Amino acid sequence: MNIANKLTLLRMLMIPVFIFLLLNHSADQVVWLGTAIPVNQVWAAVVFALASFTDFLDGYLARKYQLVTSFGAFFDPMADKLLVMAALILLVQLGSVPGWVVFIILARELMVTGLRVLIAQSNGKVMAAAMPGKIKTTTQMLAIICFLLQDMGRSVWGFSLANLLLYVCLFFTIYSGLEYFYHARFVFSDGLK
Repeated sequence: MNIANKLTLLRMLMIPVFIFLLLNHSADQVVWLGTAIPVNQVWAAVVFALASFTDFLDGYLARKYQLVTSFGAFFDPMADKLLVMAALILLVQLGSVPGWVVFIILARELMVTGLRVLIAQSNGKVMAAAMPGKIKTTTQMLAIICFLLQDMGRSVWGFSLANLLLYVCLFFTIYSGLEYFYHARFVFSDGLK
């Protein structure tokens, strides 16, 4: 197993650690930029940020050193989806993120993943992530970290960075989802095999 695949596996193993940290509320708090944040959420944010960084790093290493494998092609996006879905669902449960936004994000993720699997199985073609999808992923991860840190700095800056990132993410979620289906029409016009 190469280093890129090991990082993907590490990201998957970090998901239960993240969930455990977020669900085990701590009475201890850290005050940062005028915001009191439960210690467990700070640690959950650290684990989530590290897991998110492994997403960037494994892709970079796989491309730079030609370490692309079928394991990585399948499990890397799955690890990303599981990490983000777990975080968003828990943030809805904590009352930090509106459920309707998470519903749209999760519906898009499931539809695009299903579309990619269908195309890969029928034609052997892999639909690579385009720039809008990469922006979506980046803003998702940054928004989640901001929500985990209780939107720290809101009292300093006067606006919610977490909400701003969430709605930018929502825009790119919808846009990139439509883009996937638009590009898939060319694949479907050639016929599924």
